[in-house]
Amino acid sequence: QVQLQESGPGLVKPSQTLSLTCTVSGGSITTNSYYWSWIRQPPGKGLEWIGYIHYSGSTYYSPSLKSRTCITRDPTKNQFTLQLSSVTPEDTAVYYCARDTDHGHDYWGQGTQVTVSS
Repeated sequence: QVQLQESGPGLVKPSQTLSLTCTVSGGSITTNSYYWSWIRQPPGKGLEWIGYIHYSGSTYYSPSLKSRTCITRDPTKNQFTLQLSSVTPEDTAVYYCARDTDHGHDYWGQGTQVTVSS
């Protein structure tokens, strides 16, 4: 059973960089065919896909967030990390990590609330 767990600060100040880590157990992030995504849900809105890191290490980001997003990984810890720079209150959301296949997200973390406020 694959499990994902998000961790990181729950409060970030405007203009700073949001940094979250997803720790994966029950499966390797370098296993062939999988993608590892970050997704968020602002209050009262739908899910928004942020980007992914492929098992090969390549990345792809949402065009609307690309200029502020960086996803990296540490295979030795079986973790992948989201960094979102220059945050504003509009980046306040529940942030999720998930595993993707060609058929969509099949495993999700429980989500972590991040609030951007001074």
